[in-house]
Amino acid sequence: MTVAHILAEKGSAVAMVQPNRTLDDAIHLLAEKSIGALVVTDEARTLVGIISERDILRALARQGAAALDAPVSNHMIREVVICRRETTNDEVMRLMTDQRFRHMPVCEHGKLVGIVSIGDVVKHRLLTMEAEEQVMLEYITKG
Repeated sequence: MTVAHILAEKGSAVAMVQPNRTLDDAIHLLAEKSIGALVVTDEARTLVGIISERDILRALARQGAAALDAPVSNHMIREVVICRRETTNDEVMRLMTDQRFRHMPVCEHGKLVGIVSIGDVVKHRLLTMEAEEQVMLEYITKG
């Protein structure tokens, strides 16, 4: 199964924030959308980074409440690991596990086309395992 399967089910909407917005703005957007990360884009909607709840917590731990007025660009991850629609779910899961992040933007030809979370990947892995189990049970009971 590939990332395309995930996007087909969940859609390709991506919550974005511009790098000059404050961490306070980002927190409110995360809360409003009930999500764990925002893709940071410039005026042309080009991917320039990602900021997650963890990044914001680290900023608050280092700087206290003053961090809330800082621009997102001060605390975002700039070297973002991305995938494509044809990337397999197993590959995404391996990258997320090995590099310890939970959100991966999906890009095609330099354009942002979606985002997948570890929850999305695990959900689809479980569905695949359940389907495989059903096939095995049918094979055993008919054999």
